[in-house]
Amino acid sequence: MPILSDLILYPIKSCAGLSLPQARLTTAGLATPDGQIFDREWMVVDANGRYLTQRDFPRMALITPTLQEHTLALAFPGMAALELALARPDPALAATRRVHIWDESLSAYDCDDATAAWFSAALGVPCRLVRFHAEAVRVVSQKWTGGVAATTLFSDGFPILVIGQGSLDDLNDKLRGAGRAALPMNRFRPNVVLAGIEAFEEDYTDTFQIGDVTLKPVKPCPRCPMPSVDQATGEFGPDPLEILQSYRAKPELDGALCFGMNAIVTAGDGLLVQVGQEIEVALAF
Repeated sequence: MPILSDLILYPIKSCAGLSLPQARLTTAGLATPDGQIFDREWMVVDANGRYLTQRDFPRMALITPTLQEHTLALAFPGMAALELALARPDPALAATRRVHIWDESLSAYDCDDATAAWFSAALGVPCRLVRFHAEAVRVVSQKWTGGVAATTLFSDGFPILVIGQGSLDDLNDKLRGAGRAALPMNRFRPNVVLAGIEAFEEDYTDTFQIGDVTLKPVKPCPRCPMPSVDQATGEFGPDPLEILQSYRAKPELDGALCFGMNAIVTAGDGLLVQVGQEIEVALAF
């Protein structure tokens, strides 16, 4: 029987994630059970408000969060910990900053100068931390959702990324066959990991039913160079795209190399799901 084998929430875009025993699946992405933190609710930006990622700053992988009662504690090698308040700012009082992600521009809460100094020291470049604004809206492409309205916070384009464990096992078999080391799942930064399905079954699934939550895969996830970043060292290592090139090019995305499926919640918005929960799979044919 297919089961939900892991839930990973990334509080800060492109930084390390939190593996959770249970979480809320919402139309805007994964959230902690108490709803205090959403996936990619924070983002690091440069002096011009442009988002930063591991594509250019692999050391972001070493910024690791720990969830506490009222704060999110951040650690980075050689630096004192930083704590971020979980309570969301008052939209009427909080400082804001215009930020840019891909071709979108929106308003975000601007975190304080001490936080900016901490991130600047960690990454070695002037930067600031921002938080998704209560009044901001990012709508995902309805070309892929079939007209279903869905939103996301600071993810690249869709609220949830699903990967089957069988898909990683298949890739690792090919890597070992080429004399290379196997890779952990964290190289691909999924939110939802599924066990007990065939390799790449997520590609041709219509829906995953997790209790009363319906999760619908909508678009293959094109892979950038980020899977070559070792999440434990924050350094670029061997790139799995070389192996993926041989069998994971998607014609519907102009030959992009894809691994995992972007997904949306179409029923059960905000309900709790938990690791170990059984899943019903409805194939798309």
